[in-house]
Amino acid sequence: MIPVRGHEGQTIAVLGLGRSGRATAAALKAGGADVVAWDDGPSGREAAEAEGIELRDLTRASAYEGVSLLVTSPGIAHLYPAPHAAIQAAWEAGVPVDNDIGLFFRSFAAEGFEEFDTLPRVVAVTGSNGKSTTSALIHHILVENGRPAQLAGNIGRGVLDLDPPQDGEVVVLELSSYQTELARALTPDVAVLTNLSPDHLDRHAGPGGYFAAKRRLFAEGGPDRAVIGVDENEGRFLANQLATAAADDRVIAISSGRKLQGPGWNVFARKGFLSEWRKGRQVASVDLRDVPGLPGAHNHQNACAAWAVARSLGLGPRGIEAALRSYPGLPHRSQRVAEKDGVAFVNDSKATNVDSAAKALAAFPRIRWICGGLEKEGGLASLAPQLSHVAKAYVIGREAEAFALKLPGVEAEICGAMAVAVARAMEEAEPGDTVLLAPAAASFDQYDNFEKRGEDFVAEVRARL
Repeated sequence: MIPVRGHEGQTIAVLGLGRSGRATAAALKAGGADVVAWDDGPSGREAAEAEGIELRDLTRASAYEGVSLLVTSPGIAHLYPAPHAAIQAAWEAGVPVDNDIGLFFRSFAAEGFEEFDTLPRVVAVTGSNGKSTTSALIHHILVENGRPAQLAGNIGRGVLDLDPPQDGEVVVLELSSYQTELARALTPDVAVLTNLSPDHLDRHAGPGGYFAAKRRLFAEGGPDRAVIGVDENEGRFLANQLATAAADDRVIAISSGRKLQGPGWNVFARKGFLSEWRKGRQVASVDLRDVPGLPGAHNHQNACAAWAVARSLGLGPRGIEAALRSYPGLPHRSQRVAEKDGVAFVNDSKATNVDSAAKALAAFPRIRWICGGLEKEGGLASLAPQLSHVAKAYVIGREAEAFALKLPGVEAEICGAMAVAVARAMEEAEPGDTVLLAPAAASFDQYDNFEKRGEDFVAEVRARL
C-alpha cells in the first residue's frame, strides 16, 4: 500500500467504493486521514461497511461539513454528460475534487528514497487503443531483464494498492482519459501516448475534450521523456508542442506503417520489422512477424512504444527483443485461444470501438468475424477498408440486425447469442481461417463488461474443440 500523505487529521470523502475506491480509503487511513465514503449501489456500501469504512450520503450538501477533499472513482462522471450529484455538492461546498491518481503522484516519493542508489521511476501509458498491452509489455520487458517493476492503474491493481517501491523499481501505470482528466497531480518520469481515435466522447463533450484529457499527462506532468504515437494529427501536434528542436530526444516518436525520418529519436514498424533510429541513423532492428504474442500492425505499434520506453530506461536491444518474443499476451486482446484443423481462434473482446476492431481485422488474412453489441458514436463506416478480410460476419447483441445492416458487402448472419455465433463460425470455418471475436461495440447490452464477453467466447470455443 502507498499511504496517502498530506491529509493527517483531516476528513476526506471517497465517492465510489469499487476496487480502487476501497483501496483509496485504506491508503488515506494509513496516512492518518479520517475517511467517510459513499457509493450509489448497496453492494458497494455493504462491502465498505464490512471493511470498517464510515458511510455518509455525499449527495447532500450537509455531508461536506468538515471535509477537506473529495476523492472520486474514475467511472463517475464529474463534468459531462452531467456531473454526479455528490460532485456538484462538493463544488457548492467549496471542497476540492481529486482522484486516486492525483493522490498517488503526491504520495509516491517516500522517506528513504535518498538512500536508494537508483530512484524509483513511474511510466504512465495512455491512448485510445493498445494501452493495456503496451503497459503489460513494458512491465514484462522490465521483469525479464531483471528490473524490479509493478503494474497498476487501469489494469490490475489500484495505484494506491501498490507496494512501496524498491531501489531502482519502475512502476508502470495504464491511465484512461477518465483518470488523467481529473488528477490534480500528474508527474510521471516517462509518459506514453499510443494513439488517438474517437472514444468516450460523451464523457468529454467531443473529440477535443477527449484529446485535452489525454494531453494533460504531458502538459501538466512535464515528463523527462515522452513517447508519442504520431500516426494521427493529435499525436503529431503533441510531439511538436513538446519538442524544442528537431533533434530533441526527450520526445520519441513512434509509428506503425510508415518510416519516420529526421535527426530525432524514432521507433517505427513497417511490414513487420521494428526499427530504431537516432540522429539520422538506424541503431536497432527486430523482425516481429513471428512474435506470437504480438500479431498485427496494431500490436507492432504497441511493441514500438514498449521498445522506446525500455530504451529510455537504459535497457539494451538484445534483452528487449528476447522479452518481446516471450511475451504471452493479455486476455481479451488478440488472445490466441486455440487452433484446430488449421483454424485459429482469437479473443479480442477488448476491441470495443471501431478503430480497435479495424486493427484486429487487419491482423489476419481471412476471418470468420464475431461482432456486435452496444454500438458507440460515430458508426461503423471506418471499418470499410478492412472488411475485405472478412469471409463472413456472425453478429451478436440485442441490436444484431441493425448492426449487420451497417456492414455493406459483407455476408452477415444474425446470431444474437455468443453460443450461436461460435457454433456457426466453427461449422463454416476452413483451414487458414481465423475465428475472431472483435466486436467493434461495447458489451453492456449482454454482459457486465468486455471481460465477461471474452470469457464467454473462450468457454464456447473450448467446449466445442
